[in-house]
Amino acid sequence: MAGYDPKAFEEKWYARWCELGAFAPAAPRDGEETFSMVIPPPNVTGSLHMGHALNNTLQDIVCRYQRMLGKAALWLPGMDHAGIATQNVIERQLLDEGTDRHDLGREAFVERAWQWKEHSGGQIVKQLRRLGVSCDWSRERFTMDEGLSRAVIEVFVSLYEEGLISRDRYLINWCPRCRTALSDIEVEHEDRPGNLWHFRYPLQDGGHVSVATTRPETMLGDTAVAVNPSDARYRDLVGKNVVLPVVGRIIPLIADEYVDAEFGSGAVKITPGHDPNDFEIGRRHGLPLVSVMNEDGTMSEEAGEYAGMTTAECRTALIERFASDGTLERTEDYALSVGTCYRCHNVVEPLLSLQWFMNVEGLAKRTLTALDDGRTRFVPAHWEKTYRTWIENIRPWCISRQLWWGHRIPAWYCQECEETVVSRTPVETCTGCGSAMVQDEDVLDTWFSSGLWPFSTMGWPEKTKDLSRFYPTSLLITGFDIIFFWVARMMMMGLKFMDDVPFHDIYIHALVRDEHGQKMSKSKGNIIDPLHVIDDYGADALRFTLTAMAGMGRDIKLSTDAIAGNRNFVNKLWNASRFVQMNLADGTQECAAPENVVSVTNRWILSRLADTVAGVRQALDGYRFNEAAARLRQFTWHEYCDWYIEISKVGLSEGGEEAEETRQVLLFVLESLLRLLHPVVPFVTEELWQSLPVNRAEDATIMCSRFPELRPEWSDAEAETQIGDLIEAVRAVRNIRAEMGIAPRVELDVFLKAGAGAGAVRANEPLMRRLARAGSVSYDTQPPAGCATAVAAGSELSVPVAEHVDLRAEADRLRKELGKVDKERTQLEKKLNNPDFLERAPEDVIVRSRERMAAAEQERDTLMQSLSRFEAIGGST
Repeated sequence: MAGYDPKAFEEKWYARWCELGAFAPAAPRDGEETFSMVIPPPNVTGSLHMGHALNNTLQDIVCRYQRMLGKAALWLPGMDHAGIATQNVIERQLLDEGTDRHDLGREAFVERAWQWKEHSGGQIVKQLRRLGVSCDWSRERFTMDEGLSRAVIEVFVSLYEEGLISRDRYLINWCPRCRTALSDIEVEHEDRPGNLWHFRYPLQDGGHVSVATTRPETMLGDTAVAVNPSDARYRDLVGKNVVLPVVGRIIPLIADEYVDAEFGSGAVKITPGHDPNDFEIGRRHGLPLVSVMNEDGTMSEEAGEYAGMTTAECRTALIERFASDGTLERTEDYALSVGTCYRCHNVVEPLLSLQWFMNVEGLAKRTLTALDDGRTRFVPAHWEKTYRTWIENIRPWCISRQLWWGHRIPAWYCQECEETVVSRTPVETCTGCGSAMVQDEDVLDTWFSSGLWPFSTMGWPEKTKDLSRFYPTSLLITGFDIIFFWVARMMMMGLKFMDDVPFHDIYIHALVRDEHGQKMSKSKGNIIDPLHVIDDYGADALRFTLTAMAGMGRDIKLSTDAIAGNRNFVNKLWNASRFVQMNLADGTQECAAPENVVSVTNRWILSRLADTVAGVRQALDGYRFNEAAARLRQFTWHEYCDWYIEISKVGLSEGGEEAEETRQVLLFVLESLLRLLHPVVPFVTEELWQSLPVNRAEDATIMCSRFPELRPEWSDAEAETQIGDLIEAVRAVRNIRAEMGIAPRVELDVFLKAGAGAGAVRANEPLMRRLARAGSVSYDTQPPAGCATAVAAGSELSVPVAEHVDLRAEADRLRKELGKVDKERTQLEKKLNNPDFLERAPEDVIVRSRERMAAAEQERDTLMQSLSRFEAIGGST
């Protein structure tokens, strides 16, 4: 075997897995257990980032694990058409060409979008393959393919026929940049500094009312002024009329419980056409709806002399006008929560618009019942509370979008008699008057089709074998940011159309941040590109790093140093495999589970293997991915590679039955370890597993082998205690050697007093001599002067060191190092106790200072421990 080079085999094995059809679920059989997941469909416009890498690594671990447990495992892949995002891509291309979609026309625009999807879209799917995901690509779906489009139409028409979908003029979120409606969850809110302006609105019969607003430009659409009915200041004015400045419109002064008497003057302007709360007040009081903005964000004809201005221009003009004529009373600084489009990040405007809405209240409440009875659960559990709060306050879902790329709404309108027909098939002629029918121009919200994903991808509305076999799915792994966008939609749609939950478990993973806890972004220059990481370190190193850091409820602080460290871990496994193969007999070996094992060290490693298998299985069953990685790392690196392989060299050198038993255990444990590691690091484990000289079928692959079984009968407390005590004694000698700076080649005598450690060493003295590089080992003998001492497994251990080390010189060196560390600690402590530093310094600088302080504290403890040892044996000044 050559040295570890992931580029030499990663693409080879992925191609081989696809060639073997290894990602497809096993053929149906009686009594089978199934496992299924649907991939959170990446946008057709997307490219692989660390969030995708984490999400898909965790999904792949679970899928490979369940497959190796013998289940028929389906991981169904696909892509989302990403309505707004894809349309923006095509429109930017057209802009670069000096044209736009309206010049091109709808049919040609949609054709162009399909061409882009076929040639350039879906790049992320190719990138996911490099990560090693084991999706069944033969079942790959797209939200706008023929089958899924049919499902979308069926759902829309069914819901319309039940009265759950309707068309109405309503106040919606409107993006002037994307020129489309947005649902509430597609609006992101950010805090921005603003102002609160106080204006005088004249009363019709004399006097005035002071009204406060953060958006003066919308006052042109006011249809009332409102006060709280309990506000004594205005009790006598309720029912009177107010003259709207500039416009001259006569509007009523009304009382409504919604008004906060503490806000501003206690009197607020009511603009039903441009504020969702005002819209509800307007409904309660029968106020007219006036819209003073156009879809492009400019002021409409209703704005009178300000028509055609941008909202910013109109605001400036009104403030200047009111400042000069005395209408402006005063201006205050005021913090605003501004809604922006989740795609283009431009300010979203509440706008009156004729749209399609879905009444989801009943469907939403049904999802809570599924949580209550345990059919679906969130992991970690605290996300259920977040989900419930949103569901309990859910509003009608605006499902129409003013785009050309997407599922066109299956509604047709008569040009003459205004009849509306919603149909599963195209409608050309009006049944009432015989005139031509025209289909609705709008498309459905992307999340409408994605909400059907768990069952539409399996062939619904047909009653397919996949649906009966794999629905409900077992697990959904996704990010918290789309719980409301997607998870809730799938729960509602699955319960409605399949009469069952779409998945039993919902695992919500955390964010991947940079090493300082900052969110990765191009503007900060702190993005770690997973493809570059795979090029530099291999996919397995990246996967293991993400898995090891995927603790529940904790964001991942990722660094290339961590990934490099885990490449070393994979390299350690590689070298261990080389050692085992070099020490096997020639020819094909048997790899059966060892029986009647005699050697205590072989019994120990089998006991440790049994404990690791149990721990890893328990962690994976509970989605505690970081715990599984920690157990795998501990056993692989520290127990098998660092200790057992070193110990095995003694057994191998003995020859005879002990050497044969050791070879058998070395091979068996390595082969088991490769299967144990495979879900996390699939490429290297396949390469090493295939290289083992073991008889297998020609098309065998580790990913279709069985996951190591639980073997409680291998638990061996006696062997664990004995070898554990021996390791502790060896480690104590090694620590003394390291602290004293004594070269590894120098043999050190060891003196042990009675205790568990002494018994373990006596029983395994050849191992002690080899592992600790001990010249002689004495028991219950008075050690000479100049010894360093330690306690190992309850036994006092002494090592003569004075003849090998200049004790005073080494103690002086340690004191100097200690002085440097103390100086740094003092500086850091002063900085971290300075309120000005904590208030003004960037967060990442503060984090690094705290991390360095912790490291300095640890370094000081280590130096103090070493100095104390030197001073105790003659290193005092």
